[in-house]
Amino acid sequence: MLQAEALAILKTGVNVFLTGEPGAGKSYTIRQYVNYLRSRAIDPAITASTGIAATHIGGMTLHSWSGIGINKTMNAAELKEVAGRDRLAKRIRATQVLIIDEISMFEGLTLNLVDAVCRTVKDSQLPFGGMQVVFVGDFFQLPPVSRSGEPLPQFAFESQAWQAAKPEVCYLSEQHRQEDEIFLEVLSALRRGTVTEEHKQILGERQVVFMDDVFGDMTKLFSHNVDVDRMNTHALSQLEAEPRSYRMHAYGIPPLIEQLKRGCLSPELLVLKVGARVMFTKNSTDGSYVNGTTGEVNSFSKENGYPIVKLRSGRFIEASTTEWKIEAEGKSVAAIVQLPLRLAWAMTVHKSQGMSLDAALIDLSSAFAYGQGYVALSRLRSLSGLHLQGLNQRALEVDPNVLAQDERFRLSSLESKEAMLALSEEHIKRLHDEFIVARGGSLNVGGFAAKPKKAKKKDKRYEATLALIIGGMTIAQAANERSRTVFTIFEHLEELRDLKALPFDKLGHLIVDKQDDIKLIQAKFRVLDTELLKPVHEFFKGEYDYDVIRLARLFMPLK
Repeated sequence: MLQAEALAILKTGVNVFLTGEPGAGKSYTIRQYVNYLRSRAIDPAITASTGIAATHIGGMTLHSWSGIGINKTMNAAELKEVAGRDRLAKRIRATQVLIIDEISMFEGLTLNLVDAVCRTVKDSQLPFGGMQVVFVGDFFQLPPVSRSGEPLPQFAFESQAWQAAKPEVCYLSEQHRQEDEIFLEVLSALRRGTVTEEHKQILGERQVVFMDDVFGDMTKLFSHNVDVDRMNTHALSQLEAEPRSYRMHAYGIPPLIEQLKRGCLSPELLVLKVGARVMFTKNSTDGSYVNGTTGEVNSFSKENGYPIVKLRSGRFIEASTTEWKIEAEGKSVAAIVQLPLRLAWAMTVHKSQGMSLDAALIDLSSAFAYGQGYVALSRLRSLSGLHLQGLNQRALEVDPNVLAQDERFRLSSLESKEAMLALSEEHIKRLHDEFIVARGGSLNVGGFAAKPKKAKKKDKRYEATLALIIGGMTIAQAANERSRTVFTIFEHLEELRDLKALPFDKLGHLIVDKQDDIKLIQAKFRVLDTELLKPVHEFFKGEYDYDVIRLARLFMPLK
């Protein structure tokens, strides 16, 4: 399923499980949906299973949002007490859409309890009190864990709350992180539990012996915290430069501040030196860096003391302080301020979840949990960036229960997609509008938090991309030059097309050797009456790859 198709289903108001392989665009799709809701005066509750995941999406943990704390069960009296908390009850009653990210790490019992709290507060027997619930995540990622002495935890999809919610499955299929076909094949085999000796041989060829002069500036992933702390501390101590310290600042509700601190990848006290290996821990607003971008501290600004980081691409970025915050009802209720950096000679596989890395040295010789190897390997964009220091059998294994369920998810997603495609555009638009009205929103775009919906204007990123293309580069060459993916370069060009700022007369070199194919593909877009890539790709049965089809769509007149 494509992101646009998943968004169309989300906007109808049904409960949804949004899933897909790492790099498929789950977070991007959710951001689009949140922007859509806010522009129509509906403020969704954005939550996650852990503090780390919560900071990635600008929300709070579901434990805090629902008031359950560390509890997994409650009796009737305890539920009544929770429901009687004024601020909590007001928050839940006002919530029309509940988004739960990183659902794979959520235990079934806890999800059942959140469901019970929502029903109690809203005085409704409907699942989650009748709000739309959106589960986001990938069950091949790190699983839920239980405390010592407790039975093995239940997956969220096994819970009564999940079964009652009956979420439509939207399984995103496009890949925007890995562009290496051999690597994708290995990851797919790992995900499907079909790793062969050939796949093991491919990974074996990426095994290396650690040498500081070769891998010293490369991010290293370990299974255990003790290995990470030891390497980062040792590496920083080896630098002769004077240290500079940056302390985190915070404001807002104390428990939520603590939640942000626990989840933030930047430490409360960040000590840096010239030559320190660092990683950005947040996406920048201007697109100059993303969560996972790595580099080295080159110097410190004389004006404000901020570190100037030299990226692997050779670019220099002044890393100024940024804010992580929790919003409720359109207002910031807690925030922390720190440099969006952390020492990056090493980090745990757990904390790497959600990141994209160009290169990493990974030690999986002590992998101990299902999915740990898959999470670590799928951080990389290509096989050439993978350097394995060790690998054990557990690292190549995924949970057999998840494996069986994944096939059901894929089939369910196909059924959801076909059901949506069978509806007319008018019918879908009516469903979207009816949901907004039923939830107290406004059909007049421009709700209380409609910043993402402001009139579009040219972005410097787009202009930089366009300059390269006009200069004669192909899309792939521009992606390489700008250290971006082909998908991102297409996005820039499509945004410029929508702004009517794309000089097609200067872009002929992109299609000069494939004009007949382009015309054929464009004709099929018109016959199928669609702007989606997937139907056209399916019609041609893979004869044309997605990049060619997207290029054909780019050169089509706007409707």
